[in-house]
Amino acid sequence: MYVVTADQQGSRKRPDAVPDTLAALDSAYGDDLVLAFERTAGDEVQGLARDADVVVRVVADLVRRGGWSIGVGVGAVESPLTHSVRAGRGAAFVHARDAVERAKQYPTATAVAADDAKSAERAETALWLLVGLLQRRSEAGWEAVDAMRDVDRQADAAAKLGISPQAMSRRLRVAGWAEEKRGRALAAWVLEQGDVA
Repeated sequence: MYVVTADQQGSRKRPDAVPDTLAALDSAYGDDLVLAFERTAGDEVQGLARDADVVVRVVADLVRRGGWSIGVGVGAVESPLTHSVRAGRGAAFVHARDAVERAKQYPTATAVAADDAKSAERAETALWLLVGLLQRRSEAGWEAVDAMRDVDRQADAAAKLGISPQAMSRRLRVAGWAEEKRGRALAAWVLEQGDVA
């Protein structure tokens, strides 16, 4: 299982981002989580997932929102499961706590922890590569990537944005759209290799 813990950066100097973030995560992932994201302490949110692909999507969404240190804990969770992530126990929760604290030291503000330190390091590295790409993406790049949702051709996405197909192709290339798709798949696969429960 996977516990994702995210701590708002600079929370004493910025408005509380937890309510909006919880609403967005619930809307996007409510049906895909074992235990929904909740505020766990101060300006921190935490959720429990069974699927590594969901974890990668959550991490990518938090990176796009900006201002979060993100820890992913991989491991066993005590059963029976509680009804609230705040009451959850087990190695995955302990690892998530360690990971979110370490994440604060890294430029990507993302870390992974697990019983198997080598597996965790590999998963963390894959996430760093993905997060680094997403952190460099411009607003125009995000707009182009968003426009590709629910269309089959770049020309259709270009028409939605009112730009030429050539300009659309250029935006997607600079945004690292193809690399992001591969990076998400790689990060999820590496996370799965270290999952023990």
